[in-house]
Amino acid sequence: MIDVNMIAYGQDVKGQGVGSAYNELVQLLENFAGDEIRLHFNSDKGCRINHVHTIHPLCYTQMKTSSLPSVMHVHFLPETLEGSISLPGIIQPGFFKYVLSMYRSAQELVVVNPIFIDPLVDYGIDRDRITYLPNVVASKDFRPLDRRDLRDIGEKYGVEPDRFTVIGVGQVQTRKGVLEFLNIARALPDVQFLWAGGFSFGVVTDGYKELKEAVDNPPANAKFLGIVDRSDMNALYNLSDLLLMTSYNELFPMAILEAINAGLPILVRDLDLYQKIYFSDYPRAKEDEEFVDWIRRLRDNPEVYRKAKEAAQKIRQDYSEESIARLWKDYYRCFLDRWS
Repeated sequence: MIDVNMIAYGQDVKGQGVGSAYNELVQLLENFAGDEIRLHFNSDKGCRINHVHTIHPLCYTQMKTSSLPSVMHVHFLPETLEGSISLPGIIQPGFFKYVLSMYRSAQELVVVNPIFIDPLVDYGIDRDRITYLPNVVASKDFRPLDRRDLRDIGEKYGVEPDRFTVIGVGQVQTRKGVLEFLNIARALPDVQFLWAGGFSFGVVTDGYKELKEAVDNPPANAKFLGIVDRSDMNALYNLSDLLLMTSYNELFPMAILEAINAGLPILVRDLDLYQKIYFSDYPRAKEDEEFVDWIRRLRDNPEVYRKAKEAAQKIRQDYSEESIARLWKDYYRCFLDRWS
């Protein structure tokens, strides 16, 4: 049995993906790898490995004072924070330096995004110390449901059940393409658009003033639902017809895994990241007009919609809980072989 100390503080900020990814990994390891891996939380007593999940100072302190080897989970790079939060100029360089110091202090890094590897190498971290392992979501929490059983949730969020519905998910941030999401909504007034997510980091959110104005004054066919309780998200996916991701910069979006497990097709911005992690011919676009055209086709052509759902299900199979759990078992065993 491998005893692992899961070190995480500050992951409970609502509406942000790091917390969701951490909780999903804990569930995965407990439910699918419990025969080989036993988890402890913020205590290295009786453990053989530290697994650090957030950049909170308490995580850094515990990692530095422990005699155990540590693996650090990398959910973002300093440059990927641009478009997410806006820090005063005097603070930002020091914060970036702190993040990289923490990454360098770990014996190994696990990245949720393969395109992080080269930049980390450029920061002076040995490539052999970096491993890519994807995020995962629990199929028991995100799965297809009968819409007829979801009327109460639909009424709670003001979802009109008879309209083609497009859902966007994520923090309200510049990099998430929120303004572009609204432009697309304005071009399709007969389609219902929902955005699940809010300002998790308040006024330090990059572009806060402009985004707040947009959120407070959306077109008539668009609703901002705010930060949605996780217990309601599966129902909202099932009340929707399409997940739309207009982000310009993504880490490893949990929303895509959640939506495809709920049975939705996806339409995403054409990013290099997606092509490296989703081995499927999924719908993608670069400009607002292309997104609008895709939504029209998905709404009006059943064959186009069917193929998009098939592409999404191919992604779901590639990221099944069983396959990801096997990867973690193998990783922890190899990590101990290298560092014990």
